[in-house]
Amino acid sequence: MRIGTIDIERPVVLAPMEDVTDVSFRLICRRLGADVVYTEFVNSEGLIRDSVKTKNKMVFLNEERPFGIQIYGGDEGSMERAAAMAESYDPDLIDINCGCWVKDVAQRGAGAGLLRDLPRMERIVSNVVKSVKLPVTVKTRLGWDAESIRIVDVARMIEQTGAKALTIHCRTRSQGHRGDPDFSWIPHVKAAISIPIIVNGSLDSAEKIKRVFEETGCDGVMIGRAAIDNPWIFQQAKHFLERGEQLPPPMLEERVHVLIDHLRLSIEHKGERRGIIEFRKHYAGYLRNLPNAAKVRQELMQFTELPPIIDRVLRFSSSLQLPEPSAVFTA
Repeated sequence: MRIGTIDIERPVVLAPMEDVTDVSFRLICRRLGADVVYTEFVNSEGLIRDSVKTKNKMVFLNEERPFGIQIYGGDEGSMERAAAMAESYDPDLIDINCGCWVKDVAQRGAGAGLLRDLPRMERIVSNVVKSVKLPVTVKTRLGWDAESIRIVDVARMIEQTGAKALTIHCRTRSQGHRGDPDFSWIPHVKAAISIPIIVNGSLDSAEKIKRVFEETGCDGVMIGRAAIDNPWIFQQAKHFLERGEQLPPPMLEERVHVLIDHLRLSIEHKGERRGIIEFRKHYAGYLRNLPNAAKVRQELMQFTELPPIIDRVLRFSSSLQLPEPSAVFTA
C-alpha cells in the first residue's frame, strides 16, 4: 500500500480513537507492530479557535512515524484552515473523519453526518486536498443506514477529489458498533477505484484479519477497540499473515512489563496524577483473563501515585507465579 512516502505491504494500522490514541498508547502500539498510527479526533473548530487542548492532540514524536493527524468538522472553511494547521506539525498524512457515529458529532453534520450530504462531503475533502501538500485520506462508513448505502459512489467521489486512500468501517452510522460488519462491499469498492482501501470493523483476531485480506482484496486493515484489550494484536496479525501460524500470547511477565512501560509513558507526557487517571481504562486489557483481576483493578483505580501501583502490580504478578500447593516439596 502506497500513500505518499508510506509504502507498506498489507499494513495493520491503529485506528484514531477519542480518549484512547494519545501519544503513550500510540508509542506502545508502534513498538508492538502497528504500521501507522493516528491522533485522537482533532476538532477543526477547536483548532481555528486556537484551543491549546486541541492543538496538543497533534503533537507527536518521530518514533511514531508513519503518523497521521485526523481532523473532523462540518464547515468547509474551518476544515480547510484546520488542515493547514495540521500540516504545520509535519505529519505523514492528514485524515478526514467522515465516519464518527456519535450523536454529538454526526447530528451536527460532521463525521458520519456527512454521509447525509454527499455534495458537502465532496467539497470538504476537495478543499482540504487543495489546501495542503501532504497526502489526504478519508475514513467513512458504508452509509448512514441500511437503506442509504452508497459506498461505491462515495469511493469514486473520494478518489476524484484527489484523496490518496479510503478507510471504510464496514457498518452503517445507525449501527454504531452493534451487529456484524459487512465486508462484502469491499470487493465492489476495489473494482471501482484505484486508491488504497483500508478495512475497519471488529477486526479482533489474527485469523479474522487474514481472512479479510484474502476475501476482500483490501490493501490494509485498521484495528480499533481490539487494540485496547490486546495491543499485541498488531504483531500477532503480522506473524499470522507472514507465516500462517499463531504467535503465542504474551507471557505474564511481558504483560506486566508493557503495562508499566505504558503507564510510565502516560505520566511522562501528562504528569503523574493526570497520566495515572487517564491510564485507568487500560488496566482491564492488560489484566484480562487473569485470576482475581477484577479485584486488583478495583484496588489500582484508587491510586494516583506511581509507586503503589507498581508495587501492587508486581505483587499480583508474583502471586500468580507461585507453584501449586501440590507441587511444593515437603519433607
